[in-house]
Amino acid sequence: KITIEGHCCPIGTSEYNMALGWRRANSAQDYLVKLGVKKNQLSTISYGEERLVTTVEAEYWKNRRCEFKSQ
Repeated sequence: KITIEGHCCPIGTSEYNMALGWRRANSAQDYLVKLGVKKNQLSTISYGEERLVTTVEAEYWKNRRCEFKSQ
C-alpha cells in the first residue's frame, strides 16, 4: 500500500494550502489509477504547507510536490 502525500508552498492561507495539497495528492492518485494501479492500493493525505523543503521564496517550487510513502 502506498500513501500519496500532497504538499505546497506557504503562499495563501493554511486552509487553501491544505485543500491544494488534497487536490494535488488526489490528482496523482487518479493518474496512477488510469495507468492501472489498483485504487485500493493507494491512499492520500495533505500536509499543506506544514512540511516545507525550503523557505527561500525563489525555491518555493520545491515545496509544490507529492511524496510517495510505502506503508
